Amino acid sequence: MEDKIFNNTNIVFNITICIMGSLILFVHLANLIVKRNKRKDENILLAFIAFTIFHFLTYLTYTLIKLKYTSDTFVMGFYTTFFIFNNIEVLLYFLYMMNFADLSKIWKKHLYVGSFIIFIAFVILDLINIKFNLFFYAKDGNYFRSKYMIVSQGYQIVILAIVFILSIFNRKINLREKIAFSSYCILPLIATILQNIFAGYAISYATIIIAVEILFFFVNVQKNIDLIKEEEKNKEAQVKLMLSQIQPHFMYNSLSAISTLITIDPEKAQTSLDEFTEYLRRNLSSLTETRLIPFASELKHIETYVSLEKMRFNDRINVIYDIGTKNFLVPPLTIQPLVENAIKHGILKKIEGGTVTITTYETDTEVVIEIKDDGIGFDLKDIDFSENVHFGLKNISYRIKQTCNGDLNITSKKNVGTNITVTFKK
Repeated sequence: MEDKIFNNTNIVFNITICIMGSLILFVHLANLIVKRNKRKDENILLAFIAFTIFHFLTYLTYTLIKLKYTSDTFVMGFYTTFFIFNNIEVLLYFLYMMNFADLSKIWKKHLYVGSFIIFIAFVILDLINIKFNLFFYAKDGNYFRSKYMIVSQGYQIVILAIVFILSIFNRKINLREKIAFSSYCILPLIATILQNIFAGYAISYATIIIAVEILFFFVNVQKNIDLIKEEEKNKEAQVKLMLSQIQPHFMYNSLSAISTLITIDPEKAQTSLDEFTEYLRRNLSSLTETRLIPFASELKHIETYVSLEKMRFNDRINVIYDIGTKNFLVPPLTIQPLVENAIKHGILKKIEGGTVTITTYETDTEVVIEIKDDGIGFDLKDIDFSENVHFGLKNISYRIKQTCNGDLNITSKKNVGTNITVTFKK
């Protein structure tokens, strides 16, 4: 058997490619398995790489068995499985790429359904081939192509064409991703041409290794780098948000009001000073806090802030707490700035002041927080949320989305008021 292996360069090549490919891909697989908090696309990539390894090992097993044993039934059984495996691998690749495609839900649904229907159709054709030899047949234990062999590649051609078009013309996909996704579509075509020149060599498997390597490093690794950069931006946004809250004029006005109270009402002055100290402490601790905190803690921060503002503006500020639930977590320093925004840029813009209502409730799937004011309101089209004037609402929305997959929605009407709704998935 050893002589038979080493005297055939194509067998040596095929065995080497299968073993090396499996080992290389196994390293990537291990990295994905041990990684915590995997993204949705990484879970599909894990399945894609795992199946590719299984595919390689199956071909390796076939090659070794065929050195000692072969028959028409064995050849037909293996190549039928081999054709189906090729389609499964392309299907998993398609599902992975769709995580990066910027398409509407309807279009994605149509493509998903269509790909599965075509997949099932070709699996049925592969099984029919066993009886009618449409694509290939076995004779004397050897594999031979039939007249309609090209039809058996129909599923792969259609799906890879779709992936190629989406990757090239989709603006959401960057240049690295375009190169990676396109490589997996083009390299198999090159392999098919070379396969006809160098018959018996598993060139397609070699191109699969190259394509997967490009895919892994250009897409997955780059995605992780981008996420790290986003986390850094998130931290910077958090610092800017915190600093924007502890503005000098707010500190000056609060201390001035406390100073006035010292002679008029010393006991209230002491209480206000304690609240001011607590406010500063919570803001400063939020600067380094990365974990989610109980809403009860954020609510305490809100109450402290409201108390300080009421000390200055008295009856111009009215806050109603309609708290239906506290049993959930929020990113630190996200809800309090929304209340502050409603007070400073909503009701205090009116001479008579107004009311801010803070409501929390839960449904079967969500926890909802509403901050509603009857202030001056505004037209959403006129607001640039990148400016600090609205306390970085864009930054708050980003943090809520990134840390707990929540949503922040704003509705407002001039001279009526503003309603901010924050929704967290349970």
